[in-house]
Amino acid sequence: MTYPLGLQLRGRRVLVVGGGPVAARRLQALLDDGARVTVVAPFACEDITDAAAAGRVDWQQREYRTADLDGAWLVLAHSGSAEAQDRIAAEAEALRIWCVKGGDSAASAAWVPAVARIDDVTVAVNTNGDPKRAAALRDGVAAALESGELPLRRHRTAEGMGTVALVGGGPADAGLITTRGRRLLAEADVVVADRLGPRSLIAGLSADVQVIEVGKLPGHHPVPQNEINRILVEQALLGNRVVRLKGGDPYVLGRGGEEEAYCRDHGVPVEVVPGVTSAISVPAAAGIPVTHRGVAKGFSVITGHEDIRQQTGLIPPGSDHTLILLMGVSLLRSSAASLITGGRKASTPVAIIENGWMESQRVSTGTLETIADLAELRDVKSPAVIVVGNVVALSPHWQPA
Repeated sequence: MTYPLGLQLRGRRVLVVGGGPVAARRLQALLDDGARVTVVAPFACEDITDAAAAGRVDWQQREYRTADLDGAWLVLAHSGSAEAQDRIAAEAEALRIWCVKGGDSAASAAWVPAVARIDDVTVAVNTNGDPKRAAALRDGVAAALESGELPLRRHRTAEGMGTVALVGGGPADAGLITTRGRRLLAEADVVVADRLGPRSLIAGLSADVQVIEVGKLPGHHPVPQNEINRILVEQALLGNRVVRLKGGDPYVLGRGGEEEAYCRDHGVPVEVVPGVTSAISVPAAAGIPVTHRGVAKGFSVITGHEDIRQQTGLIPPGSDHTLILLMGVSLLRSSAASLITGGRKASTPVAIIENGWMESQRVSTGTLETIADLAELRDVKSPAVIVVGNVVALSPHWQPA
């Protein structure tokens, strides 16, 4: 068994005996920690000679001498000679200097663990002299930390300025948030949440994470945008790590640009994490590709909660272009009429996908001529994504007249 201990090596002398690949692998971590490294070896591999040429290590091109231990806090013995290894370990022990004896873990006074660093967290794994097992465990823990499956959150509020991350949570399904977004959520002190983000992830947060609900409903914005902006900056100024958890992508009709600009204008560090936009992913959930060879060469995304007559001239009316309407349920009838007036055929297929990626997902299909009546008959509600174009006919939900 070993007693786990972290060493602060910055500015302290470390002796590495040996110039082979194993010694070179140890070198980088020592230099990253700011150690003053002396390498003693008659010959050295390229990584060591390059580091010496750059002035990052002191390479003594000769055999080991007892005097090399003078002033060393730590010794890594990787000479390749069993006799030399025994001598180095014995002399280091006599001088009460910790020595890692390469190739002989049982006789080593110190072990080098398998290490991973995630932000300011260091994971070190020792497995009783089994380095491959240690590396596998290290990689597993590191992956869980990177993905946000393990809690990375600090429990002491940072001194000074906090941060804001505008995280696109994707279309409600927790499995569709990016790894970066999931990790930032695991680190958050405060979460400012929309109603369309991955709500199950919020339920899994620690009880002492502050969740501020700012979700909007059609025609009802209980927390206006200027107040949301103020909350983000206020919480960051308190030293918190703030995650603005949004549905879809922050920059696709999500006001992420406004929130980012407001944070920057007030000197708050802000990061934008893209999300899987509902404009593409929700149609995909209904089996509708927004482009398809021989059917649609491109697509446009517009907001459907405003009169789209001014947009129809900018959208190619032909069958080779798909139109995606977000937030378009309330004005669907007038939007369909505007598209027909603008040149779209009345028989153009249309799909409405409600609650995409949720258990309550429902798909309604029709044409520009019939879709408004159908939506009224089925009492279609937001959130919903509306797809206009021949790609709708590729969906298994398509029901031709």
